Amino acid sequence: MDWGMRNRLAQLIQRDGRALFLPIDHGYFQGPTHRLEKPGRTIAPLLPYADAIMLTRGILRSCVDPTNTKPIILRVSGGTSVVGEDLSHEGITTSVKEAIRLNASAVSLSIFVGSRYEHETLMNLARLVDECEDYGIPVMAVTAVGRGLEKREARYLALCCRIAAELGARVVKTYYCREGFEKVVEGCPVPVVIAGGPKVDSEREVFEFVYDALQKGAIGVNLGRNIWQHDHPVAMIRALRAIIHENATPSEAQQLFSEIKAEAART
Repeated sequence: MDWGMRNRLAQLIQRDGRALFLPIDHGYFQGPTHRLEKPGRTIAPLLPYADAIMLTRGILRSCVDPTNTKPIILRVSGGTSVVGEDLSHEGITTSVKEAIRLNASAVSLSIFVGSRYEHETLMNLARLVDECEDYGIPVMAVTAVGRGLEKREARYLALCCRIAAELGARVVKTYYCREGFEKVVEGCPVPVVIAGGPKVDSEREVFEFVYDALQKGAIGVNLGRNIWQHDHPVAMIRALRAIIHENATPSEAQQLFSEIKAEAART
């Protein structure tokens, strides 16, 4: 692996082998998502605790202070919306030259295994990897295996992650599943980070599934809504950071969350 590729991966995956990525790219297909209407304001207090942020070029240019030193994972796929016919019909929206111009540490795109446009999205990944390898830029594949919960099972997730790795993704983002997640990770020869999915009602639930995913081999998270849509986002990201980088248990993370929340209420 060339120095540039190793250096960019080292910016994303910390010395302990773990990673906390903060995605704010939801607007590329959802529009002004709740509590992400003003992305710059949302992420400002969270950036100190994230290892990298994932976003589109438009939000990077317009909402992120260029003196920010956090690594950038640049979302480069899109072209669909929640009111369109099929979310899986994505294309490449941002060039590798643009990623270099924006000093991205990695690029990301979605693949939709099992969808109508499976072939197109997998070929998007293959072509992107071809070009990015020339410049030492890692590609993170964001997996999707269908919109129904029945597809978020270990055998489908393992299929999707393995295909992404086979096509050359350096990191894979996938969903967590309670049963058999270790098989998903074991079958993927590159690092796996988990998605947060829709916001859940209980922060303890988030702490538990993140902790379990780490025990089963994931290196970290690419988690957005369960942080910045929470009423106490700084407490959430700091508690999650403790799980990821300090090996805190869900109970310890819950205690830290409560302490930070209480401290914020006093100030």
